[in-house]
Amino acid sequence: MKIGMIGLGKMGGNMVLRLTRGGQQAVGYDRNEENVALVEAEGAQGARTVEELIAALGEPGQRAVWVMVPSGMITQSVIDDLAGRLSPGDIIVDGGNSNFKDTMRRGEELARRGIHFVDVGTSGGVWGLTEGYAMMVGGPEEAVERLRPVLEVLAPAPDRGWGRMGPVGSGHYVKMVHNGIEYGMMQAYAEGFELLHAKQEFGLDMAQIAELWRHGSVIRSWLLDLTAEALKNQADFSQLSDYVADSGEGRWTVIDSIELGVPTPVITLSTQMRFRSQQEVSYAGQMLSAMRRAFGGHAVKLLEQTRQESVVPEVQPGEHPTAAAPQNIPVETAQPSTDSTGEARQLGETGQQRVTGDA
Repeated sequence: MKIGMIGLGKMGGNMVLRLTRGGQQAVGYDRNEENVALVEAEGAQGARTVEELIAALGEPGQRAVWVMVPSGMITQSVIDDLAGRLSPGDIIVDGGNSNFKDTMRRGEELARRGIHFVDVGTSGGVWGLTEGYAMMVGGPEEAVERLRPVLEVLAPAPDRGWGRMGPVGSGHYVKMVHNGIEYGMMQAYAEGFELLHAKQEFGLDMAQIAELWRHGSVIRSWLLDLTAEALKNQADFSQLSDYVADSGEGRWTVIDSIELGVPTPVITLSTQMRFRSQQEVSYAGQMLSAMRRAFGGHAVKLLEQTRQESVVPEVQPGEHPTAAAPQNIPVETAQPSTDSTGEARQLGETGQQRVTGDA
């Protein structure tokens, strides 16, 4: 099957490379010429315009375009553009982290045009190129079946790591909950290791503990594998800000749990902790400090300087995933914050607001 890919960043670009290496035909388009050139160098077909990409995909009614761009208004604009160019029977795939309610709306609007819409919640990050991607697929059975050759190559194996969850929206819904669970797991690991690190009287070896827990422990996981590798290689966390971005899925998970009346206290608190990390200074904390002095006359600290941060650019498509390991974060490449939109995209801060638009 021949498929078009719009968006050749660290996810979309690597997916095109995996498809090409797996014997599938892929046509890639990105506004960044360097990203197009990279996939062409690996044997994929590049396109310099959306028109060129669609023209390369064959007959109307048989075409499929995978959209892998930041969620929110960018995804909406790309889908709106494709809706005006494609024909009944064609397929649009949204592989990003869109809000499932937006996905359901888009699916209904595209269905009125006779265009199939498939949502693929995609997990795997920079390791997906070599290890494969976990894909939670929502959409019409007929369209998903047509995409099977592509999904089987992108997955860790043809018969595992992917599956149709249900109708349009279900793939993004399952991925949303997946990411909410991820928030909770990451927070639990971070808190546990901070507690171990603080128990200085025991002289605990963080690398030893992480490696031990990887084998036979009930808390072993891929996240722990990555943590153990970083600690083994003596990653210097002191150079990193404690700022942790959130791309929206944690928020949406909490909102849906409230709407359904299903308690999710761990996911909720881990999401709130991300919000706290994003504050330069906590107004609530400042107020607590003032109140404590007011009723008890206690000493307080004054703020000398708010934190000043720079950004290390994201890993580029085609780079070995170890480039993202904590011990390999290149501090010398850090750049002052100048482009708030581009920085937000790289940090993964897109998609927090629901958007509307006409397909």
